[in-house]
Amino acid sequence: MTNEIKAAQEEVAVLRSRISTLGADGIDLLFRKARSHNKWTDAPITDDQIRRLYELVRMGPTANNGCPARYLFIRTGENKAKLAECVAPGNKPKVLSAPVTAIIGYDTAYYENFDRLFPHKPEYKDMFASDPKKAEAAAFRNSSLQGAYLILAARALGLDTGPMSGFDNAAVDKAFFAETTIRSNFLCCLGTADLTGLFQRLPRLQFDEVCELL
Repeated sequence: MTNEIKAAQEEVAVLRSRISTLGADGIDLLFRKARSHNKWTDAPITDDQIRRLYELVRMGPTANNGCPARYLFIRTGENKAKLAECVAPGNKPKVLSAPVTAIIGYDTAYYENFDRLFPHKPEYKDMFASDPKKAEAAAFRNSSLQGAYLILAARALGLDTGPMSGFDNAAVDKAFFAETTIRSNFLCCLGTADLTGLFQRLPRLQFDEVCELL
């Protein structure tokens, strides 16, 4: 066992001795009372807030530690207008009014970082490089996970979120990722919500409808 692994185990043990679960308020903030928002105030998001957000997001697990997600945080009027041209009509006001809209993308050549991110399995880089379909499927799947981490991390830091589809992926890719190996996955508005834009919460499926204990 390396000293680094031993230190990590000790850190986890100390943390669990202090707190074994989030309290009710923390769980409410992330899940039970959290909502997807549609309308935004003009309260800004700072560069420091975005950097703090990513510092949490990057710690979430991905297969082979691949970290395929790539993020564009759209903030300026020019880029908001460019993104608004790529989204469905109902989503245009969200993109234009939110302080930030994150484009969560994925790098189809994410395996190029395996030398640094997954060095103990050097053969994995060639395995994915030789199978583009497998690489893209893995990149899309794991960037979806990382996008979910972004939503939860934003909520944990006191930001509201408005994840959405309803856009032309090809248009976004052409506008923001041209001549790269990056493709768009989904969008997420970030900021301080105007609560007058909240919709009634829709029902969720019950445990017995979707779960089995085998």
